[in-house]
Amino acid sequence: MPTYVYEVIKPDGTPGERFEVIQRMSDPVLTTHPETGEPVRKVITAAHFSGKWSDAEAKRTLNDDKRLGELGFTKYVKSSKGTYEKRAGDGPDLISAD
Repeated sequence: MPTYVYEVIKPDGTPGERFEVIQRMSDPVLTTHPETGEPVRKVITAAHFSGKWSDAEAKRTLNDDKRLGELGFTKYVKSSKGTYEKRAGDGPDLISAD
């Protein structure tokens, strides 16, 4: 189930304490704090996805020409002015602006 962030609305309208609530997506949005009864609003936050992917893994995967080809990408590297040689994937071996 997703975790949602809410914040208390102070009497002057400014944001107060933030807290998290685990709710079903089908549950109604909270309008009051579950413990204190103070008015609250839902806070939009960036999604968090857990997993083993990291920046280091991305660099390792995307710098491996064989792996790029397996993933369906084609990689070209500039060899001279207006000329690119294929290093991975399908497609022509050479692309030239001539």
